[in-house]
Amino acid sequence: MMNRRDLLRDLFDAAVQAALPKHTIKEYLPDPPKGRTIVVGCGKAAATMAKAFEECWEHPLEGIVVTPYGHSVPTVRVKVVEASHPVPDSAGMQAALNIQALVTNLTPDDLVVFLVSGGGSSLLTLPAKGISLDDKKILNTKLLQCGANIREMNCVRKHLSRIKGGRLAETIWPAQCVTLAISDIPGDDLSVIASGPSEPDETTFEEALAILSKYHIDEPRSIIEFLTSSNPETPKPGNPIFRRVNSHLISTPQRSLEAAATAARQHGFTPLILGDAIEGEAREVARVLAGITKQVVRHGQPIPRPCVLLSGGETTVTVNGNGRGGRNAEFLLSLAIELNGLHGVWAFAGDTDGIDGTEDNAGAFITPDSLKRAREIGLDAKRMLADNDGYSFFAKLDDLLITGPTLTNVNDFRAIVIDQ
Repeated sequence: MMNRRDLLRDLFDAAVQAALPKHTIKEYLPDPPKGRTIVVGCGKAAATMAKAFEECWEHPLEGIVVTPYGHSVPTVRVKVVEASHPVPDSAGMQAALNIQALVTNLTPDDLVVFLVSGGGSSLLTLPAKGISLDDKKILNTKLLQCGANIREMNCVRKHLSRIKGGRLAETIWPAQCVTLAISDIPGDDLSVIASGPSEPDETTFEEALAILSKYHIDEPRSIIEFLTSSNPETPKPGNPIFRRVNSHLISTPQRSLEAAATAARQHGFTPLILGDAIEGEAREVARVLAGITKQVVRHGQPIPRPCVLLSGGETTVTVNGNGRGGRNAEFLLSLAIELNGLHGVWAFAGDTDGIDGTEDNAGAFITPDSLKRAREIGLDAKRMLADNDGYSFFAKLDDLLITGPTLTNVNDFRAIVIDQ
């Protein structure tokens, strides 16, 4: 019988492997153009996507992509630039300027292949005129800590940028644009992935202001003033510039969950996919999944044991404490508290990009004796949850999973194994 931690790791690995661009990009290759082929991109998977595209493309090409520090891979024809994530830096801004310049003044005979994955919003940073990079950094930090979801954050980002929210497509026109995307967004909305540089934007300046008001963000003043002034809106659906844009999702959270479900069956466990787009505060999502787990254990519903409950999506964390930990550590610590040592239950949660928040771990494990082991070494699980200190809790139990960057990203992966 496989060790339950090994089983959970195997399920996570299956999910990640299913999302790697080398396995998916070939079937989405466009026809070669009469003119130039230019590859540009941004995100945690941008370098691996560029490498996979290069290896499949037998025609001339040139290009540049930007990816987080430590996520680069060797490429031949496409230049890879590393920049900061999740808070932008000058390297990302320079990369955005270079990308914009590369796709300016093209002709209808040219083709731009835009490779986009999660993380692109901070990496492809090009602030609107009158907004400094420092102001964008301050705002990004506030948005990351206030509990805003990814749609809300990216609505604001679109309206503070010269390249997001369809403005890259505006620059590319009249050339053809083929967008190949790896989705890290609940619901796989292309206009939200990396703030939709090549997609029409249905959000407005008014909505962006309302989001900042909702989370009581009233600084930096330059940003508030910009959003309240009369600025041209982002390109909307129906704009002629999008007639030559064709977009494809090459990897999604659902496909990765299905790969994990296949692996679970191979190990003799019946999988149940609860959803690929689960959102909400991490600790609240944990309470809901703990309730479902208890129903399985007590009543064999909605699925009999032995089984694996699988889910994806993106939770949020409202930071009130001073501890360390990403949203998956927060979820797991809350889940451990709610399960309270329930017999026969193991769980894993992690980010498929290999980085939970800004920490060095992909995720962590809980076991039926997690709380017992914690008490034995003097850890107070509830106090640490209140301090948003999930990373420290699992680090001291030696229950972190550290993989390094996986070079893809289809968001959070959660698996709860329930034994017979």
